[in-house]
Amino acid sequence: MTTALIVIDVQTGLFTPPPAQAEHVLAAINKLIARAREEHVPVIFVQHETADDELPYGTPAWSLVETLLALPTDPVVRKTTPNSFLRTGLAALLAGLGVEHLIVCRYATEFCVDTTIRQAAALGYAITLAADAHTTHDKSHASGEWIRRHHNATLSSLDSFGVPIAARPTEAIVSAGLAHG
Repeated sequence: MTTALIVIDVQTGLFTPPPAQAEHVLAAINKLIARAREEHVPVIFVQHETADDELPYGTPAWSLVETLLALPTDPVVRKTTPNSFLRTGLAALLAGLGVEHLIVCRYATEFCVDTTIRQAAALGYAITLAADAHTTHDKSHASGEWIRRHHNATLSSLDSFGVPIAARPTEAIVSAGLAHG
């Protein structure tokens, strides 16, 4: 099964101020990126943009967090909604690479993580959610950590799409090898 690592919305403007456990999440994402490169697994970055002052395309706020192990040759997909597939070239890019399995790490657990994983499953992709490599900011009703734990449990219990959705710790993904699905 051909795998791709998808890193979504890990952008300077979304990490200022830092979301819950930002340092740990960034370290986990970089572990996944390093392992992907060792195994020749494609690393794809998805970046959110807005027409207003929050995340305009090409601005410092829109740029990837500086500490990410991104390369200039990595594909970048621009998006304007929480769904990384809606009105983007992500599906075509994945099809061109023959990808059937996605490893997902990212920002905004309750928005972009949830929406993109559900859409990916609806499109037939097997999914591994890096359980400790996604985050969000604390909300008035719940902490970022609680939101992450909730989504790890909820998303990995969905079976109606007919494809596996697994939430695994980064270390288990790295130890098992990304290319093995």
